Amino acid sequence: MLHLRKYHGLGNDYLVVRPESLTHPLTEAEIRLMCHRNYGLGSDGILVGPYLPDSHEFALLGALAEISEYDNSRSLAAVRIFNPDGSEAEKSGNGTRIFSRYLFDCGLVEQDKPFYLTTLGGQIRSVVHSPDKILVEMGKVTFRSSEIPVTGADREVLLEKYSIKGRDFTYCCANIGNPHCVVLCPEGISAELAKEFGPGLETDARFPRRINVQFMQVLDKHTIAIEIWERGAGYTLASGSSASCCAAVAVRLGLCESPVEVRMPGGTLHVTVADDYQLTQCGPVVFVYDADYAAL
Repeated sequence: MLHLRKYHGLGNDYLVVRPESLTHPLTEAEIRLMCHRNYGLGSDGILVGPYLPDSHEFALLGALAEISEYDNSRSLAAVRIFNPDGSEAEKSGNGTRIFSRYLFDCGLVEQDKPFYLTTLGGQIRSVVHSPDKILVEMGKVTFRSSEIPVTGADREVLLEKYSIKGRDFTYCCANIGNPHCVVLCPEGISAELAKEFGPGLETDARFPRRINVQFMQVLDKHTIAIEIWERGAGYTLASGSSASCCAAVAVRLGLCESPVEVRMPGGTLHVTVADDYQLTQCGPVVFVYDADYAAL
């Protein structure tokens, strides 16, 4: 039996597994089964942690994320993030908010006391003010093609053109520890739009590590709406890193001013974009259930 917990952030749900409860590292097939909504528990991903500072995985994630030994020494723990297709994600806004709530529920962090987590996509700073208000500092966003990555000459990937299935789009790209393609849709967005065009964009050859895709409509100077096709997960109701990058793109283009309210099918996140493009998101997390999983 594998004991785990399930949480969701605005409908974006994750299973949280403590590493000491595993008899072996989860395989791709096991992750796919656990996340399957008919044959498994159903989720948009799996969070494995906490890995404590004296563990091999903590040191490994820090090294892969190129976090210095000094910086990593201030981190409370590390967490690994897996997509439903079995691939490993670098960073997740909802995932790290959920994991922060999990640590709070387990008594490992205190209310209103900031702490750091190590992820494959870098370090994040988190504060649990309440279950309905968990703040995560996502880090500094970049628009440079070499850092996202996007093929071609090194440049800021802003207002570029793309044609797919006979339709022309304008898009921007950003990275906040994981890569994002933000498609501008002033005429409006829908779930059908994301499902039809998201898969082709996610796997396009210009994105060598695949990419998360968002379809964004600007509603006013402080409000945007997005639909999301998530790399390795497909259509999803909400995404914290997607919300953060879309807010950054809207501010970078002069379409919005910080703070930005990001409306998604699952609910709303609030994103602050600093002058140097450091991003902070704030939103709720809901505990769903404890479970003993028998299929492993």
